[in-house]
Amino acid sequence: MKKARLKEKPEPLKRRIRRWLLGALGVIVALPVVLTLLYSVVPPYSSLMLYRSVTGQPVWREWVPLEQITVNLQRSVVVSEDAKFCQNFGVDWSAVQGQVEKLMAGKRPRGASTITMQLAKNLFLWNGRDYVRKALEVPLAFMLDAILSKRRILEIYLNVAEWGPGIFGVEAASQTFFGKSAAKLSLSQAALLATALPNPVARNPAKPSSGHRRLASINRSRAQVAGDVLSCISATER
Repeated sequence: MKKARLKEKPEPLKRRIRRWLLGALGVIVALPVVLTLLYSVVPPYSSLMLYRSVTGQPVWREWVPLEQITVNLQRSVVVSEDAKFCQNFGVDWSAVQGQVEKLMAGKRPRGASTITMQLAKNLFLWNGRDYVRKALEVPLAFMLDAILSKRRILEIYLNVAEWGPGIFGVEAASQTFFGKSAAKLSLSQAALLATALPNPVARNPAKPSSGHRRLASINRSRAQVAGDVLSCISATER
């Protein structure tokens, strides 16, 4: 008599769930890496741009290479958003430590995001102020800095940053607020655009409030004495 074939026991439900979760986690971890490799050659969309498109809201973005963005704007944005852009590896740990100390002291932390961290948020995360998103920005910023050149990071950031509802990237912002291309922005206009970034919905570079004008004036003065904050980008690429 032939021995009856033993029936294989079904895989326990807990094991199947664990295997599925590990697979999903692997995809979540790998996806930003794959997308970043793609973004090294392809102009990306930000998560907010995608959300607006999916929900039927207008999106205006005209991609321009970094050499078609005036150095005035490049310098103003770096001075305003991340003065150590060329020195850090995606995260400014001294700034992060200062904000953690404020938090531990019961004060409200603010700032500490580098341009690379902001790009990580724009490409992969969501808007809003919460510590979960901030924590996710750190490894994503390291990953971006490891894969992309500083030139490409700045180029993408300037092309996906929000400058107003539905207005993304410096070319769309320049055309909207000043009626000219990003290559022809003056020092004053560049400073107004750069200082609008922390609050693009409330700050209109074409009709700046007195407070906005003051911030732009400070930015312009700092940019003039900041030295070569674009040292990691060769002069031929600017």
